[in-house]
Order: sequence, then structure tokens, then C-alpha cells
Amino acid sequence: MSAPGRSPTLRPHRMKKDESFLGKLGGTLARKKKAKEVSDLQEEGKNAINAPMSPSTIDIHPEDTLLEENEERTMIDPNSKEDPKFKELIKVLIDWINDVLVEERIIVKQLEEDLYDGQVLQKLLEKLADRKLNVAEVTQSEIGQKQKLQTVLETVHDLLRPHGWTIKWNVDSIHGKNLISILHLLVALAMHFRAPIRLPEHVSVQVVVVRKREGLLQTAHVTEELTTTTEMMMGRFERDAFDTLFDHAPDKLNVVKKSLITFVNKHLNKLNLEVTELETQFADGVYLVLLMGLLEDYFVPLHNFYLTPESFDQKVHNVSFAFELMQDGGLKKPKARPEDVVNLDLKSTLRVLYNLFTKYKNVE
Repeated sequence: MSAPGRSPTLRPHRMKKDESFLGKLGGTLARKKKAKEVSDLQEEGKNAINAPMSPSTIDIHPEDTLLEENEERTMIDPNSKEDPKFKELIKVLIDWINDVLVEERIIVKQLEEDLYDGQVLQKLLEKLADRKLNVAEVTQSEIGQKQKLQTVLETVHDLLRPHGWTIKWNVDSIHGKNLISILHLLVALAMHFRAPIRLPEHVSVQVVVVRKREGLLQTAHVTEELTTTTEMMMGRFERDAFDTLFDHAPDKLNVVKKSLITFVNKHLNKLNLEVTELETQFADGVYLVLLMGLLEDYFVPLHNFYLTPESFDQKVHNVSFAFELMQDGGLKKPKARPEDVVNLDLKSTLRVLYNLFTKYKNVE
């Protein structure tokens, strides 16, 4: 007698059941794997499009990141965000905005989150342009925010376009918290209104462009230039010997500095003054004013400038006054801005001193 469970008639039934079970199991695993791949792909797409441009930690559904055919979005490469010059640019701009709006008791901490709705931009423009904009003070709805932004940006464009500025932002990009657009806008405003700040030069970032074409997401990397040189951003595109010196012959820089130090000390020594550092000792404007008096052989009344300036504005006043004395002496208006000299910009300081050297090198 056959042992229970070993009947030949049961074997085919059991094998068929096992095959059916394995088949179902395989199908289930395949579906789970496929579902995971789709989920991972959606998550990757969501992160690629949203994470670098939005600091928000709110969970976003995959359908919110879907692009229409031929639609594209841009984001900053995460590595570029760690670049020290990029971080410095953001810090300088945030500090500048907060200084301008200190009386409004507005404190900006994050450009994308604090500027996208137009409220801070409105206040900033009103302060800079010294004019009141006809917009609602508080707007909660997206439509209201975009209307305010439209009014603010139209005013900005009316100010900038006549001076040749390229507009690299719009209502949708600012309201969409596109950091690249916001930075372009702020750099343009800072340069147009001659902000008393020193923007880091040659700041560029890598931008990832995500585009949907024929149903597939395609990515490309491009370099976006945020700042060039102060001179170029101010519209003074002509290069001079100092551009060449800094770019191509930095080894000769010390020779030029020594020559200029010798020149200025030849005259400042008459007042028992001596310069050893060109970058710092002319930044408050005092030595520039005194030097002009010595070169033109007149006494500068002390009430015309600050002998011991303490604030940034007092230093700018001194340098501006020295520039006026230079123009009175027949020199052209200096290419540098007073703010650049105060901000320890060596190239600007050298340009000013070299112009003096060129005219007064034979003065005893």
C-alpha cells in the first residue's frame, strides 16, 4: 500500500499548483519591481526639478512636476550653490537689502522665500527710487501677488531699459522663486542705484535645464553669468592698462604699487604722513584729499571733509570730495566709483592714483 501523500495521482496536481503559485509570485514581484522603478523615476524627476530651486520641505506629488511637451524648467546645480563667490554674492545682496529697509523693520533671510510675492521688492524699489508705487500693501492671493509684481517690474524696466540693461527675469520666474532670475534683478538694481556695496566679480553658476521632448525628460547643463566686473556692469566697457595688468601680468603689479607708493609718499611726507598699503590707507578718502591739496599747493579747509571718518557714508563723502578736487584740477572724472575705493577695491584705487601720478609726477 502506498504511503499517504505519495499517491501518483496527487503529484501532477501538486506540481501544477506549485507552478501556478510560482507564476503568481513572479508576476507579483515583477509588478512590485516595475512599480518601484516608476516610483523611483518619479521621485528622481521630482527632486531633479524641485529640490535645487525650492527650499521647501513640503511633500510634492509627482503630478505637480509634470512638464508639458517642449516645456522646460531650470535649476542651479547643487555644487554651484556651494561656491564661495556665489555664497558671498547672496550674502552681500541680503545685507544690502536689509540695510536699505532697516527703517521698514523688514529682515530678509532667504531671497527666494522673501522676495517672490513682490512685497519686499516693492519696498526696496520705493526706497531706492524715492517714489511711491500704486499697489496694494498686502496681497495674499496668487493673482494679487502677480499683479503687484507686474507693477513693480514694469517700474524697474522703465528705469533700467534706457541704460541698456538686459532684462533676464519676469513675473512668472520671480513668483516661481527662480533664484537665478531674482539674482539678476537684484544685481541690476544694485548697480543702477550705485549701491554702496562691493559685489564679487565673475560669479557664474552651472544651471541644469530640464526639458520635455517627445514624452521624455532631457537635461542640459549651461553656465549662467551673474556678475562680470564692476566696470562692465556699470556700462563702462572699455578696458585699460589695469585690466590687462590684473588679468595678464599680476607679477608686475608689485612694481606698479611700489612706484605709486613712492610718488604719494614724496608728497605726504611733507605732512609727516606715510603710506605702506595702497589698498587700505586711501579707503577713507583722507589721504586723497590731503594729497590733492599738496599737489595743487593749497590748504583744504577741515570743515569740507571728515578728518576721522567713522561711517561708510563719511568715507564715501571724503572720496567723492577728493574726486571733485581732481576734476577742479583738470583731471577727467575718475573711472572708479567712490564706493569702490571705500570698499578696498585695489584696481579702482590704483586707477585713481595712477591718474594723479600721470599729471603730477614732476611736481616737487
